[in-house]
Parts: sequence; structure tokens; C-alpha cells
Amino acid sequence: MAKKIVAGNWKMNKNLQEGIELAKGLNEALAADKPNCGVVICTPFIHLAKVSEIINHNVIGLGAENCADKASGAFTGEVSAEMVKSTGAEYVILGHSERREYYNETPEILKEKVDLALANGLKVIFCIGESEAQRDKNEQNAVVKAELEGSVFHLSAEQFKNIVIAYEPIWAIGTGKTATADQAEEIHAYIRSVIAEKYGAEVAADTSILYGGSCKASNAPELFAKPDIDGGLIGGASLKVADFKGIIDAWK
Repeated sequence: MAKKIVAGNWKMNKNLQEGIELAKGLNEALAADKPNCGVVICTPFIHLAKVSEIINHNVIGLGAENCADKASGAFTGEVSAEMVKSTGAEYVILGHSERREYYNETPEILKEKVDLALANGLKVIFCIGESEAQRDKNEQNAVVKAELEGSVFHLSAEQFKNIVIAYEPIWAIGTGKTATADQAEEIHAYIRSVIAEKYGAEVAADTSILYGGSCKASNAPELFAKPDIDGGLIGGASLKVADFKGIIDAWK
């Protein structure tokens, strides 16, 4: 069975002091009321080392929002997978639509990042999803399949166990639009079928597939009730303890 996970993506929000406060608050809230799922927070690079000291890693996993496609060297301003791992982080988000769109991250670049992340013992939350124009042309299945094939399907079945998939309809990120629970379930089931074709039914059943795209406490229970939705990758609603915990509590 796939592990249930609620992951927060802070994006470029919260200065260091604010991030520490948020992590402390979440740690306290989950210590008082144990979650019924895996919880991960993915923070800006500058927060990782400090937040790692604050959280109870048995309850909250820590992740970065990105890593470099090179192992080390003269790449001013980049942060390597090894550096991320050294902070105590266990996860890294790769392939987010914002990285693909604004920073021109290609499937080849993402493949390099995936390989380096796994080589350094990180689990990868790998994002896939279609734009509104692609959805309008009914191309969503082809798009997500190509994104998987381009960056993660070169992995062995053993390596693939360290991949969490996050399906994000780009048209529903920060727009307030959400895929209906039925729309989300349909494509999650399709994604699982593509993984099963590649790696077999057992690996597919064990792969966590998260929904990302304007998920909040009010719609999380309906989304999480679907058989192929194993949790959420949460943006804006992960920046307040009460909002994020409301989504985590959807698993109770």
C-alpha cells in the first residue's frame, strides 16, 4: 500500500525567523495530536539546517524545493543534493511546474537532478501535470506520461521506490481552481497504470501519488477519499499551522 503523505511546499516565502516559528508551531501541533499520515515540509534552502534541528524527524520529514543538476564545483549560487542531504533533509521536490516554466528545466536536466538526489540518499517528490491549454485539448494523459518517461522511467524498480509522484494540474496552482475529486482520481489512476506498465502492479500500488493544486482543508477530505490519491503537495495552505494541520487531519 502506498504511504499517505501531506507535504508542504513553502515556495519563496518566510524569512528565516518566520520559518523557524512556523516549523516550531507545526512541531508542537503534531506532538500534541499525532498525524495519521506522513508529513513533510519543503522549505527554502536557507531554512533547512535550522528547521532540521527544531522538528521531530519521526513525525515531520524535511525537504528542499530543488537541488542542482551538478554534483559540485564552480556553479555560483547553486545548492547540490549532497548539501541538501547534509542539513538533515530527507526529500527534495523536483520538476515543479514553476521550475520548468520560469527556469527552463528540461526533462534532461531533471533526470540529472533525480539521479544526484537518489545517489545522495534523498527521496524525490517528482511533479508532473498539464497546462490549461493541454487539458482543453485532452492531452493531459500524454503530457504526464511523457514527463515520467523523460525524467524518472530510466530508474530501476528498486530506485523508483524512492520516488513520490505529485500530480499538479498547472491550471489549478494558486489559481483557486481545483480539479474535481473525480478529475483528480481519473488522472491519478492513469498515472498508476503507467507506472504499473513500466514496473509492475506491486511497485505501482506502493507508489505515493499526491495531488497538488489549490488543495485546502475544505476539499482535502473529498480528494483523499479517492483510492488513487495518497495525499497532497500543498502550497499556500502550508504557510499557516492551522491551515496545514486541517489538511493533515483529513486523514483521520
